[in-house]
Amino acid sequence: MNLHEYIHSPLDIAEQLSVIFKGQKVNTVFDIGSCEGEDAIRYGRFFKGAMVYAFEPRPDNLDIIRKNLRLFKAEDFVKVEGIALSDEKGSFDFYLSSGQPEIATEGWDYGNKSSSLLPPSQSMEEHTAWLKFNEKIIIPTDRMDQFCRERSITNVDFMHIDVQGAELKVLQGAGDLLQKTRAIWMEVEAVELYKGQPLKSDVEQFMKTRNFQCVLDTVNAVAGDQLYVNNALVNPSVIRKLLALQRRRKRDAELRRVYNGIMRRLRMRK
Repeated sequence: MNLHEYIHSPLDIAEQLSVIFKGQKVNTVFDIGSCEGEDAIRYGRFFKGAMVYAFEPRPDNLDIIRKNLRLFKAEDFVKVEGIALSDEKGSFDFYLSSGQPEIATEGWDYGNKSSSLLPPSQSMEEHTAWLKFNEKIIIPTDRMDQFCRERSITNVDFMHIDVQGAELKVLQGAGDLLQKTRAIWMEVEAVELYKGQPLKSDVEQFMKTRNFQCVLDTVNAVAGDQLYVNNALVNPSVIRKLLALQRRRKRDAELRRVYNGIMRRLRMRK
């Protein structure tokens, strides 16, 4: 799938977001770890009238984001912030990723999507040998609550967090803003790909103490994503519907797995 196809494709969680925000006005969306801005543009198209803040500290990615905003006419509803959100304001090392797998979509950069505030671990090399971390730079960071306070942003309706192991740093820096956030979609790891990163159980415990419930979990043996909703802001009937969607998604995935296995065996017999 090339960039144009991806931009115009449905969000992975479009159905879930439609359920969560049905009848709700969405004003502010944070795309944290925006990379090339693709998802920021997609969220802006999905949440009509919302302002999407695209947080990305990597300078070369910022150039690509601005190019993509012009290309897809998204400058009016996506605001670019060249910083990383974390648990403290300052300047910190940022480990730049690079590389390209042998099998890759033409024109799609895979190597620029794994940079992190945390250094890679040995497990990273075991799981993605093609991915390299040969350089680090100094980048500015800010706490989300402080960032919002300085800009008179009173709440963030939805957050997409993809920050390569620094998810809890972002959430800890949000402070009381989490109480006003309806849903959070974030990457979660089951193994330590970055040194000292929180793992799935750590993220789940943190979110539980903040009164969030996981309604979609795609984390496999290595990594995946989780969708959380705020129990204080989302009606229990909506949560039940979301959990039903998750069960259906798992059932469909299992049926696809069985079907693919049957087809593979049939091909082997030919």
